[in-house]
Order: sequence, then structure tokens, then C-alpha cells
Amino acid sequence: MAGWQDSALRARLAAAAGTVALLASLVAAQPSLAKQPAVSPVEVSGAVQADVSEPVRDLTGVAPDAPDEKEHKEKPLRVLPNMGNALKQPDGALQGSAAAAAPATSGLGFAGVGQGDYGFSDQYAPPDTNGAVGATQYVQWVNTAFAVFDKSTGAIAAGFPKPGNSIWSGFGGGCQTNNDGDPIVQYDQLAQRWILTQFSVSTTPYLQCVAVSTSPDATGSYYRYAFSYGTSAFNDYPKVGVWPDGYYVSYNIFTNGKTFAGSKVCALDRSKMLVGDTTATQQCFQLSTAYGGLLPSDLDGSALPPAGAPNPFLNFGANVLNRWQFHVDWTTPASSSFAGPTAIPVQSFSAACSGGGTCIPQPNTTQKLDSLADRLMYRLAYRNFGDHEALVVNHAVTAGTSVGIRWYEIRDPNGTPTVFQQGTYAPDATYRWMGSIAMDGAGDIALGYSGSSSTVTPYVAWAGRTPADPAGTLSAETVVKAGGGSQKCPNILVCSSLSRWGDYSAMSVDPVDDCTFWYTNEYEKTTGAFNWSTWITSFTFPNCSSPSQPPVLTSIAVSPASASVQTGRTQAFSASAKDQYGQPMSPQPAFAWTVSGGGTIDAAGVFTAGSTAGGPFTVTASSGGVDGTASVTVTPAPVADFSLSSSPTSRSIRAGSSTTYAISINRVNGFTGAVTLSVSGLPAGATASWSANPATGTSSTLTVQTAGGVRGSSTLTITGTSGSLQHTATVTLTTNKGGK
Repeated sequence: MAGWQDSALRARLAAAAGTVALLASLVAAQPSLAKQPAVSPVEVSGAVQADVSEPVRDLTGVAPDAPDEKEHKEKPLRVLPNMGNALKQPDGALQGSAAAAAPATSGLGFAGVGQGDYGFSDQYAPPDTNGAVGATQYVQWVNTAFAVFDKSTGAIAAGFPKPGNSIWSGFGGGCQTNNDGDPIVQYDQLAQRWILTQFSVSTTPYLQCVAVSTSPDATGSYYRYAFSYGTSAFNDYPKVGVWPDGYYVSYNIFTNGKTFAGSKVCALDRSKMLVGDTTATQQCFQLSTAYGGLLPSDLDGSALPPAGAPNPFLNFGANVLNRWQFHVDWTTPASSSFAGPTAIPVQSFSAACSGGGTCIPQPNTTQKLDSLADRLMYRLAYRNFGDHEALVVNHAVTAGTSVGIRWYEIRDPNGTPTVFQQGTYAPDATYRWMGSIAMDGAGDIALGYSGSSSTVTPYVAWAGRTPADPAGTLSAETVVKAGGGSQKCPNILVCSSLSRWGDYSAMSVDPVDDCTFWYTNEYEKTTGAFNWSTWITSFTFPNCSSPSQPPVLTSIAVSPASASVQTGRTQAFSASAKDQYGQPMSPQPAFAWTVSGGGTIDAAGVFTAGSTAGGPFTVTASSGGVDGTASVTVTPAPVADFSLSSSPTSRSIRAGSSTTYAISINRVNGFTGAVTLSVSGLPAGATASWSANPATGTSSTLTVQTAGGVRGSSTLTITGTSGSLQHTATVTLTTNKGGK
């Protein structure tokens, strides 16, 4: 949600006027539209900024230069032109009565970010509620703020929620300064990483700010990127899909934020972004104004698409879904392509609210809510079951005198796509919209949505089905959070109208068990303006008791990741394996250990350095075709040695008498040899003896007996020898004339 300069009234009037003008121009231009090329040549560009952040848990948001213009603001609705979806026709797939209740087990239910929850307070609409589930965390983002929750307890992480732009603190530019929203949270379960993205559109150039976590911990550090779309191409409504060869994104482009210019689709270089490579690029195709509201496919489950499969995109037209295929070639961008559309016929429908307008009623107010029925609703969820591939998606349609949700299961999306089943869920007169749909590893489907009517305040609910249910039907709905009020303006000083609701919600599937659905959406605790709240819930179908795929070893980590070992010494390495769900394998597999050079390694992972320094060398633990590595450097071992010292270092005696020196043998680096001691420089007639010679300990006493009548000062050199090692120490001896 941008920091809009217009008041809510001016924004809505401008949006409505622009939409009317756009629809009129499209009708007048239909013959010329057919002559436009559907897709532009590929556009390749690098990130205009890239770096790595400090841990997000330690970062704070950056205040914009101007006051917060989101205060009491309603985000303008940029309605897409009528893409040919027929209006005012009967629905051909209507489920007009309730089925049996879904046999699901409820999980957690807890408050997301909203007014009065976790200290959050902001004055804008709509929240654009979005979220995703990872290995141990759930991340939710509502336009200007995001939060991390423990998915086992629902507890919010310390220091959250945080402003959305806190992720880009210290990054500079629009990503740091602007907190404009339209956010998407994704969990890349293949790499066990988080993708957090929002646009920057309050200033130009228009940017998409993308952050990829450096670990599975959403509160940790992120590789940060900013991709530019210039000074006129406003990149509205970004939607993201994870695919093995890229992160795929769709936008609705509006010239200067006003005139629809067609959808743009982009692939971001996932492999480079996962390692923080600053040379990561995006490849984009611009569609003509005849096409809008596209969604990329988003991978669920551990089974990958067929090798090299393009990413399928969908949008809808007149009683059809249009399938597009994005093939990206990172080596030769000229070979990349975006092919389509291929029409997939569906049962007749009319987009809700006369093609996507405002018609959703609420109790105790004439204020209606926006339907966003001019586009497919996020996500377009993809799953490979082995014997078939499937997509599920939904959008809001007219259902008799109310609004329902049309949902589809599409089979063979990259071959000859067909509708396997479809239905319009409208079991009673309540209006249902703002849906999000997904499928678990057992083929169960869950559709989450908002519901409202003139007698029922907006609420959060879901309906589902198992593969055994009649095709095209969903269960009776489960209300997970009843609404406590309607959304309306209290007076003209606060706002003139308040229709914005959504723009999307989020249904995702837990990557650990591939069974638990997680859903988040908004509701009102009490009637008011800009006081929305959100709810997060989870549930599981009982027939989905285990992942659709058995645990498969996908990664091995070697510890320590690097080590320095002296020649001839040893270092123990250990390995741990994780499965496709990011969980430790149990039991752990056996590992085969190898080293590239500089020493040897045994079956237990104990490395023994050779006699020659060098490296770094690579230590590898292997199992089942998966490798994990560490580096080891061999350094010269310190030479075993000794040194000599004396206490005292000088003596003064009468001629003809004797004296002693305590000689210390200082042994270093494990030296254990015997030291043979000798002394030179004795005065005439003097003799020397040792308490221990050769010395095997750390000391020996030197006794010097002088002759009578010899006077003067002498320097004595004490020498210690052990094999090739030899060291000395010096002392002084002074003899004086003897007394009586």
C-alpha cells in the first residue's frame, strides 16, 4: 500500500473515473487490440541494488522523509479492464446447497497483526493479508508490518511486528525509505529459505524489493535485491511463485500508476539469489493491454515438476482460463519464452460485482466492500502427484443474488490442460469472496475466504473436500473467526467511504508434514474505520496422515564447516542429513568420507593431516548421491624445542671459593629429549660440575669451583645440546682477592 497523496474520496473517484474511461477505450479499440503482439521480446536486467542484511531481529524500520501519509488512507483500487469475462449469465457450476461438514482436525488459531494486537497501530486499508508456513515458523505480512510466529505455539517472536521496510534498513533508496506494501511472503521449501517482497512506488524509479533469507530462520539475515521497472511502469499487485529454476513474478502494469498497460511477468534468478550473488538478473516479458491479472504457479509438496518444465501462468477470460508457459534460459536469455495463451474452457460464469467492483454488503451500513473479482486470487498452487500434475485456483463470481467463489482443479498444466473439476461455492445467500486455495499431499483441497451479508458481519472461514467427495463440491463451511463489526467511516473527517477489503488472503500447506493447511485473513472486532484485525488458523484432514512422499535425503551439513589442522595432527568432522521437509533424517544415514588432499580421513570422519602444509582441502561426506562439504587447511606443526636460562645471571665470590647457578631448561611444543650441558669461558684453574647431565627434566645446577689467587670477571657460556638442537645462555662470574 503506497503513501498516497490523494484523500480517500479523491482516490476512489479517480480510480472509478479511470476505470470507466479505460473500459470505454478498450471497447472502442477491440479491433486494434487483436492486432497487438501478445508478448514483447524478453527484457533482461540486473538488480539495481544488492547486499546482505544484518539479522532482521536486530533491525528497525526507517521513517520516511515526509510524515506518514498512510494515516487514514484508503488504497486506490486499480481495476483491470474487462478481459472478456461474460456478465449477467447463469453460473454453470453452482453448488447451491451445503454439503456435510469437512472431516478436519483443528490446529492452532491465534491473532495475527491487527489493530491493538502486539502493539500494532496504523490507519490504512486494506491490510492485504498474506502469510506462509515454514519448517518451524509462520510469517505474516499486512502491508506495512510483518511478524514471525512459532508455528508450534502461535507465540510471536520477540521484537515483532516490525515495519515492512525494516528488512531494508541500511539498504538505501526507495526500498529503505518507502514502506509501500503489496507484500508477499513465500517459503522456498526446496532450499528452506524465506522470500519476502514488497514494492516501492511512492518514489521513482518503481522498484520491487526482494529479500531471500540466508537460513531457514525468518528472523535472521537476508540477501537483499531491488529490481527496477523505470519511472513510468507502476508494478501493481505483484504475485510470486516458487519454481525450481526461478522465482516467478506477475504484475499489472499501470503507466504512471493510472492507465493499464498490460501484465508483466518476470523470472528472478533463484540459484544466484539463494547465495547472495549480486549479479542476479531478472528476465521479463511485457504483455499487451489485452491481458491482465496473471498468476504464476507456486510449487507445493516435495515432488518437483518434470525436469525443465516451464512455469504455467493462468488468467481468465470469457468462460475460459488462459494458460501461459514461461520457459527461462539463464545461459541464453534470447532462448527464453513466454508462450500462450492456450484457452481452457470452463463452465459459464459472471465476474462478481459487475466485473470486479464494489457490491459486498455488511450489516448496519450502506457501505459495500470491494470484490476484486476482476482477477484470479492468489495462489495458483501446483502439485506433482507422480501420476498427474494439478493446479488449483479461485476467483469471485456472481452466484444468483449473491457472490460465490469459483474454484478449479486443472490437470496436465504443461501438456494439454483440462478442467478435472470445478465448482462455484455459494451454499446460501451469504456473499463469499477473497479466496485462497491449496491442495495437500493426499489430494485434499481447502478454500479459505471472507464471508459477509446484510445480516452477518464479515468473518473468516474455510470449506474443503477429500478426493472421495463428489466432484466440484466443497463441505459445509467452518467459521474460524466470526466478525464483531462492519467496516465503515464514522464521519467525513475520518473518511468519505471505506470499500477496500483484501486485496488477498493466504492458504498454504505445511512443508514438514505436507498435510496441515494454514490460512490467514482479516475481520473486524468492532464496527469502525481502519481498525481491521487478522486471524491465523491451521487444520488437517485425517486421511492425510503423512507426507505425500516419504522422507528423502536432500542435504548434508558437515561440522565444523572449516578447520585448521597442524601437520601430523587430527581433526574430527561430523555430518548430519536433512530430508525434503527440512527435518533431520531419523535415523541418520551412513556417510562415506573422502578428502581431496593434504591428509587422510577414516570411516568415522577423523581427518589426519599429512607432513606437508597446504590447502584448503575439501572434506566430503556422501550418502545416497547427496554430498556435504567442509574445508580444511593444513598448517606446519610447531617444532619441539627448548631454551636455557639461569638464575642468577651473575655471581661475585672470593677467589678459591665456589658458587652455583640454577639452569632452567624451558621445554616447548612437546619437547622431551635429554639435554647435554657444558660450560666454556671458565677462569684459569676453575672447574665446573652439574647436578644432572644430560638433563632429562627442566633444571640442572651448575657448580663452579675457582682457584686461589685468580681475580677478575669472566663470561661463562652455558651450552645445551640435544640432537641437532643447540641453545646457549650466558652468565657472569667475578672473583675477588680473598680475605683473612
